[in-house]
Amino acid sequence: MAKTNFQYEKRQKELEKKKKKEEKLKRKLEKGSSTEVEAEDAAEPELPATDEPASDEPKQP
Repeated sequence: MAKTNFQYEKRQKELEKKKKKEEKLKRKLEKGSSTEVEAEDAAEPELPATDEPASDEPKQP
């Protein structure tokens, strides 16, 4: 009778858990980044392009 290789089975389970965890993290980051991009677009209005520095930037002599 053949002996069961428990270490192989354990390693396969660990790899499966790791893959699932990475996929979950990837989905979470994609979901978070898409909402952040939308929020930034809504919060920051388009500024007209000018050659003058913004009011909070110091003017050079």
